[in-house]
Amino acid sequence: MTTKTANIINSISLVLMGIWAFIDVSSPTALIPLVFGVLIFICYLLSQQSKKLNLIFAHVAILLTILILFALIGTRLPKSIDEGGVGLVRLIIMIGTCTLSIFIFFKSFIEARKNK
Repeated sequence: MTTKTANIINSISLVLMGIWAFIDVSSPTALIPLVFGVLIFICYLLSQQSKKLNLIFAHVAILLTILILFALIGTRLPKSIDEGGVGLVRLIIMIGTCTLSIFIFFKSFIEARKNK
């Protein structure tokens, strides 16, 4: 899996789970993952412009992914574990795609460093 594929999967997951959460609970804070998903997808689109932009926006995308992962684990996970239900399922999906994306990005960064 490439970083671009992981980036798209992660952004789509965040957007869809954010929409689902907003429909389910009608809370504006449920849109936070959606915003991060859109920003990560914009990073993907901008990284397609040139090699230099790819490097910059790959790092921005990983930073956004790490931020939303910490937010999901630190603030939302304890509440979702207590409440259970579909909210926990949505959260596990978002945490899973963020973790996968971070793993793929770090793997790519290490490979790029070795190839220098």
